[in-house]
Amino acid sequence: METGIAEQAERRETGAAGAAEEATDAASETAETTDSTETTQTTVEVKLTGHVRSAVGTHRVEFTFAGETLRAFLDAFFAAYDVRDLVIAEREADATTRGWARVEQPPGTWRKNPEGEQTRPYARVLVNGVFNENLDGFDTRLEDGDRVALMKPFLYCV
Repeated sequence: METGIAEQAERRETGAAGAAEEATDAASETAETTDSTETTQTTVEVKLTGHVRSAVGTHRVEFTFAGETLRAFLDAFFAAYDVRDLVIAEREADATTRGWARVEQPPGTWRKNPEGEQTRPYARVLVNGVFNENLDGFDTRLEDGDRVALMKPFLYCV
């Protein structure tokens, strides 16, 4: 009978040790998951023209932000510099200009961002020299060293 009690006690100790080991493994898996979900910091070179350059006060800025998409960059940049209204149109009507001839089927491939992600007339957002509409829009992935241009040219009528 003592042997049976000793065996049960040993099984309990082994079970407790196993449970502690499993808890440690689970904790390290959680720590690894937390480490992998940390926000990525991305640094890009920002080039500014026209009205955006005047508002920011310089033509070039190196900008670090949390995330790795154009959307994350724009949110962070517009929080740091109040130029969102110069570049982004909130409504479809704010993204178009008057005076263009209506064309039912324009030639070539035309892409535009969804409402709220379009630029104002004549303003553009480029990633490495390509309009964001021709990439993945605001979901375009950015990497360290990429160039982002925010353009809103001065227009003069003579």
